Amino acid sequence: MTKRVWDDFLSERDKAHLAIVGEGKRVGFGERPAVLMVDNYEGVFSEPGVDILDAVRTKPGSIGAEAHEAADRIATLLEHARAAGIPVIHVTGMHGNNMPGWNPSIHAGDARGVITPEKAGAGDKYRIVEKCAPIEGEVVFQKTAPSAFFGTPLQSLLNFLDVDTLIVGGEAASGCVRASAVDAASYRYRVIVAEECVYDRHEASRAINLFDLHQKYADVLSTDAVIAWIDSYNRATAAA
Repeated sequence: MTKRVWDDFLSERDKAHLAIVGEGKRVGFGERPAVLMVDNYEGVFSEPGVDILDAVRTKPGSIGAEAHEAADRIATLLEHARAAGIPVIHVTGMHGNNMPGWNPSIHAGDARGVITPEKAGAGDKYRIVEKCAPIEGEVVFQKTAPSAFFGTPLQSLLNFLDVDTLIVGGEAASGCVRASAVDAASYRYRVIVAEECVYDRHEASRAINLFDLHQKYADVLSTDAVIAWIDSYNRATAAA
């Protein structure tokens, strides 16, 4: 059996439980996919090759080298999705309109009720990094909560496109990716998470949240497996 990213973080009891119940029914791909990329923005990227423990000393929100590794895989997945004619949707933090984000708002303490440039996402923090950037014709939504669905027209767009499957990547596994994947499943979309396209600040959080998504809401597949399916979809639609 192929080793999964979460295996080293499971207890012996967890493993014994899985040995009895197994993985259960899988989600599988549908017929009308779209790609959803969540929060691949400048604020979590440090200089390439810098370890996270060094990067956070000057940029506390950084995810370090893992962000760049994921961005490389995301770029490859996007290339294949675009070649297959699969819609790509990007989501980033709300900015440029003085709307406070969820994180600074809930952690504001006595400063609640006051809008500052920091709370409102001023500057280039939420600009999507070049490797993961949208191309002409791709939709970009701004959100002010963890889930890509909260307060955005995402579901309306997916309905218009008649999508039944969302292929998800981005950051963080334990935060906005998870929230978006859970909401997608709640809206009855099939959810496929491309493992190497999802990154996080903490190894344990990434591993266990991917495990939990795989157990309940999604299929967490290797990026190579997702790309292989996209290429097969491309061939099938071209033949049709």
